[in-house]
Amino acid sequence: MKRDMLIYSAILIIALLLYFAVPKPIAFSPTVSYIVIVLIAVALIYIFIRTIQGKYVGRRIVFLFVGIAVVLPFFMTVTQPIRLSPEVKMVYDAIMKLKPGSKVLASFDYDPPSAPELQPMAETFFRLCIERDLKVIIMGLWPQGPQQAEMALRKTMTFPEAASKNYKYGVDYVNLGFQTGNEFVIQRMGSDFKSMFPNDYYGTPYDSLPLVRNVKNFSNIDYSFNLSAGYPGTVEWVQVAVDRYGLQMGTGNTAVQATSMYPYLRAGQLIGLLGGLNGAAEFEKACNKLGKGTKFMVSQSFSHVIVIAFIIIGNAAFFLGEKKKREKE
Repeated sequence: MKRDMLIYSAILIIALLLYFAVPKPIAFSPTVSYIVIVLIAVALIYIFIRTIQGKYVGRRIVFLFVGIAVVLPFFMTVTQPIRLSPEVKMVYDAIMKLKPGSKVLASFDYDPPSAPELQPMAETFFRLCIERDLKVIIMGLWPQGPQQAEMALRKTMTFPEAASKNYKYGVDYVNLGFQTGNEFVIQRMGSDFKSMFPNDYYGTPYDSLPLVRNVKNFSNIDYSFNLSAGYPGTVEWVQVAVDRYGLQMGTGNTAVQATSMYPYLRAGQLIGLLGGLNGAAEFEKACNKLGKGTKFMVSQSFSHVIVIAFIIIGNAAFFLGEKKKREKE
């Protein structure tokens, strides 16, 4: 059993590495993609029929199908309909209302394990800010947050429309880095940014950076966007920066955390919310910049369908087993 799990995990990891490492990964045509989907559907129907006949499949088959469901969509050219929700549109509208040159504070409060959900949001956010000629001030309450921001920026700069803007560090964007202290950092920033970030991510003195030289506190920020995976994160930003200092803020959260953000959204304390991978895909649609969020949604939906199919098959096996027991008695 352990050996089978290792084999399936190795296949999944190799497939993902091939997809992300190869500059132009293999992509099936739409026709081939739909043929593959039909073949998988036929295989599931066959397994269901065999289950009804009392010929059960082992758990290894389930693992194999789930692995296929996760990996195959990365190589397909199919898409799925994405409906734009009001809370996602609020984030988009808030950024679109900002005038060129407006200062946006972006706090990256997450680490690599949450990147699959939040990194697509970050990349789309940067693409939109660069397109709108907004000035972005980056920081993080999580140690690896500023690193995630750097990765998102590097990815963003690979797009021709972003590269053509000649976005300059220190003038158009700044990465202030990480500062320990959780919500106390936010509270202190309400009075003086420089007291919390005397130097930026690269060690450059605060006053040597033209973009933030005249940024004293939240009153100099036109809009804020927080990407959060937990504590400290959106809740602390709302309680301190929004409630005490009146900061205008939108947020992007992991799916687990997003549900607890809706009370703040309804109260008007948040101006927009991106929830999980679906929120990332919706944000890409709103900005007309399809990326990882849209691609990952296909994989997530495909795997959900496979899991639901095997739940139905498992229930069929259970009830048939119970029926046979009653007949023997």
